[in-house]
Amino acid sequence: MPDPSTYRPAVGSIPESPGVYRFRDPHGRVIYVGKAKSLRQRLNSYFADVAGLHPRTRQMVTTAAGVEWTVVGTEVEALQLEYNWIKEYDPRFNVRYRDDKSYPSLAVTLNEEYPRLQVMRGPKKKGVRYFGPYAHAWAIRETLDTLTRVFPARTCSAGVFKRAGQIGRPCLLGYIGKCAAPCVGRVSAEEHREIVEGFVDFMAGRTDQMVRRLEREMAEAAEAMEYEKAARLRDDLGALRRALEKQAVVLGDGTDADVVAFAQDELEASVQVFHVRGGRVRGQRGWIVDKVEEVTTGELVEQFLLQVYGGVDEATGVGEAGEAVPREVLVPELPDDADVYEELLTELRGSRVSLRVPQRGDKRALLETVERNATEAFARHRVKRASDLTARSLALQELQKALELPDAPLRIECIDISHVQGTNVVASMVVFEDGLAKKSDYRRFSVTNGTDDTAAMAEVVRRRFARHLKEEADRVSEQSVAAEEGRPRRFAYPPNLLVVDGGAPQVAAAARSLDELGVVDVAVCGLAKRMEEVWLPNESDPVILPRTSEALYLLQRVRDEAHRFAITYHRQKRSTTMLVSLLDDVPGLGETRRKALMKEFGSLKRLRAATIEELMTVPGIGRRTAEAVRVAVAEPVAEPTATPEGGAPAEDDATEGAARRDAAGAGLVAS
Repeated sequence: MPDPSTYRPAVGSIPESPGVYRFRDPHGRVIYVGKAKSLRQRLNSYFADVAGLHPRTRQMVTTAAGVEWTVVGTEVEALQLEYNWIKEYDPRFNVRYRDDKSYPSLAVTLNEEYPRLQVMRGPKKKGVRYFGPYAHAWAIRETLDTLTRVFPARTCSAGVFKRAGQIGRPCLLGYIGKCAAPCVGRVSAEEHREIVEGFVDFMAGRTDQMVRRLEREMAEAAEAMEYEKAARLRDDLGALRRALEKQAVVLGDGTDADVVAFAQDELEASVQVFHVRGGRVRGQRGWIVDKVEEVTTGELVEQFLLQVYGGVDEATGVGEAGEAVPREVLVPELPDDADVYEELLTELRGSRVSLRVPQRGDKRALLETVERNATEAFARHRVKRASDLTARSLALQELQKALELPDAPLRIECIDISHVQGTNVVASMVVFEDGLAKKSDYRRFSVTNGTDDTAAMAEVVRRRFARHLKEEADRVSEQSVAAEEGRPRRFAYPPNLLVVDGGAPQVAAAARSLDELGVVDVAVCGLAKRMEEVWLPNESDPVILPRTSEALYLLQRVRDEAHRFAITYHRQKRSTTMLVSLLDDVPGLGETRRKALMKEFGSLKRLRAATIEELMTVPGIGRRTAEAVRVAVAEPVAEPTATPEGGAPAEDDATEGAARRDAAGAGLVAS
């Protein structure tokens, strides 16, 4: 374990200017990035008595082997450089805003010819308008179910939309008036976009104008004795008012603001934010963050502002964490450099942003509500954290004892092989750190030489550790740009324990590959499925872990995750192979055009859904060839089944049933 005094910079060599600093570990990887008004004052604080440091700060400085810094001109430049370096290096000791749960948003795909309303999670995309986030996906579907009677926009997937256009019949939503059915030409693309824009205006808060317009149209219809139209408009008004009732007004002045609050202990903090737009709460979001140092609430506010709003995309106005910068950010405590952060947010938004602490009135009451939410979320997390930490620590200790390892296996890798009778052989490698899956380090392999499990296992282990040894040699010889810059490499971290899916033969194959490469510091074991036995190299008998053992539970989770990841890749590859075999039978379709088709559509499912015109957009594919491709990849048609009375098959009922299932999948079927 490095001693901080061994790499402490010489006295007086650290400048007093503002800047950004980086701590590196013995392998050259950046493990922490920070900024400071005075680099000398801040860095000297890390080299005080180690016993007096915050636990995670102590862990960081004893893990590091060196520190370096970059001087900048202003504090705003320091903020921007700190954000860019955190994004580039992903340092393990920096605060990471990870969701305490996944929050869905209501997305409108304005970048499509026929925009779609849908539930969407994950990173934000250009050309898509987002509303939310919502606490539950069912809340979005409930909102859509209410509003699609007023704004009958498309909610179906691309496959359902294409299929409806091909058969000339809309799905159930088109029949019950909750979709304008652009798929069959009931409305044009321009008319459908007008419907969608009305929906967007309503969700964006421009509701009063829409309600007044519907009231006026209802009165005009009643005066003209068009009572059916007036009744329909009356029902539409009712639907809009029900939707509005679910979005309570919290700020009467129509403020656009994010209200942020925290609850914390010495190790972690709970962050809650309410997104208020047009005076109404449009969404809520929460995070649990690790505290690397002993920080004040004001410093937590700094980290929140930088990570949630940092890196705003100019085209979408949305930050890296998926949030647009509002006009006002209400916080429980201002950071020391509040004016610097206001300047940064104003620059990101393109107009004035106010950062302040509310003192009285509705905004203060709303901040207190957010604080209560943060406290309750943190209480739930602490209960879960205590049980999870205890179980994970116990599992790692039990593994260390059962396998007679020198240290607890903090990094575990597991390799699984998947194939069908020796064909389409693939492998997966999953990674668990501190007992938790680290999906960013997952890898998958296409096996070319292995014809059975043991040969494939030997090949994958050889490839994985040969790559690690090469990267380590590059780092030592300073030939690797990635290593020199501190960026994480593909196979940079060796595991403490390598788990293989299988028994003694698979373990022997993996151990043999490690011996050939000269890797001696990685323990190997195998988990056999039938009796859940743990096999070790050169041992005639397996290790039997108790069925209630936390160590066995951890190995099972690792093995099952590797199996899931391998099966997913195998199915993708098998679909591609099936597509190749089907296209081989198409007359006049050579290898070049076959590869062009596969590159354009990627899978058999997408190719089957493509129209003749879409196939003809691929270079070299004419109408005759496109028709031949359609015939070759078409799904086999089942023989018609007669009705019990001996009549014709109930095709309409079956189609209607499929349409109902499609609509149910979108959560929009009327009861």
